Amino acid sequence: MRFFSILAAAFVIALAYAWFLEREWLQATLGLEVSAGAAKVDPGTESAKAQREAVAEASRNDLVKVVVEKSRVQNIDSAVLLRGQTAAARQVEVRAETSAVVINEPLRKGAQIDAGQEMCVLDAGTRGAAQDETRARLAEAESRVPEAESRVQEAKARLDEAQINQNASARLKEGGFASTSRLASADAAVAAAQAGVVSAQSGLRAARSGIEAATAAAAGAAAEIDRLTIKAPFSGLLESDTAELGSLLQPGALCGTIIQLDPVKLVGFVPETEINRVKVGAQAGARLAAGGEQVRGKVTFLSRSADPQTRTFRVEINVPNADLSIRDGQTAEILIASEGAEAHLIPQSSLTLNDEGTLGVRTVDADAIVDFVPVELVRDTPEGVWVTGLPEIADVIVIGQEYVIKGVQVAPTYRELSQ
Repeated sequence: MRFFSILAAAFVIALAYAWFLEREWLQATLGLEVSAGAAKVDPGTESAKAQREAVAEASRNDLVKVVVEKSRVQNIDSAVLLRGQTAAARQVEVRAETSAVVINEPLRKGAQIDAGQEMCVLDAGTRGAAQDETRARLAEAESRVPEAESRVQEAKARLDEAQINQNASARLKEGGFASTSRLASADAAVAAAQAGVVSAQSGLRAARSGIEAATAAAAGAAAEIDRLTIKAPFSGLLESDTAELGSLLQPGALCGTIIQLDPVKLVGFVPETEINRVKVGAQAGARLAAGGEQVRGKVTFLSRSADPQTRTFRVEINVPNADLSIRDGQTAEILIASEGAEAHLIPQSSLTLNDEGTLGVRTVDADAIVDFVPVELVRDTPEGVWVTGLPEIADVIVIGQEYVIKGVQVAPTYRELSQ
């Protein structure tokens, strides 16, 4: 049995050798139609030409067949694609600045609120009396100022009189009409008048300081009264109920949370490889994950500092939201317009990898020789993918590219891009 197995194997090997390496001899031996028969025909005859075409066709049938599309470069509006989410334009937790009991009915969450509208009103207690006291002290301090000013004027008048008497005494002494003691008495009167002026000016400053202290106390009392009414800093929606009637609020206690959703922000993070393509003021659009709603806006902020963990840059886009249909925290697919680019639209299935793992496509030249061209993805669309890296006109293999390698000859079949 082993002898027949060896014999059969040898026969198969011999047949394979004859078919692949001595095909013409084998076909002639078996009486098949071969190109050798064409040698008996006059090369100038129609039969010779037909025979050569038949041989070429037979040779072509031995090549791998592929489908090729002729692609031409096109100008497209390039865009940066991001994944992000919506965010409220502003969100504030409004808190108490003083300690008191809430005396108004609470506003319920979801309510529309206007800027300056009362959110929490606190009990005044004895603050009104304290304010009246500070006002009275201010009035008293203000009344002391005219009296202090009149004392200063009186002291200055006494100083002028003392100085006049001093000058007269000095002249009389020079003429021998006044004694030394009289001049000394005049000098002492001047010194006393100067001390009186200094004292009166100190009293005036003290009166004015009293006014300032009383004014500060009155302003503090008024501010404490103002703190009893907690108002909305801007128009928006209440995200939580305001403090309940009768609850005691301490400084820093939450009165309510208010958010502003018109306009709403789209927040995304741009990778550092794309950051130079994004500009402040650029047009942007987004498709929301919930319902597929599409919105448009402009880039209003682009971070100058990268996130240390992801090496990405924060970008914000303002979008009108008059009907408040867009909520805070919705997932969005964001497209930011950038400068146009020249690219080819090819089927996504035509993309392949070479032995080094580089993304690209396989093309054929005029001699039907396969080549590999690396490409870069620009955008993904339902019609195909836009790529760069190809020449202006390229014959791209769209079917069969996985069965050929660079440098081999193929049998291409061309089809229109619309097929």
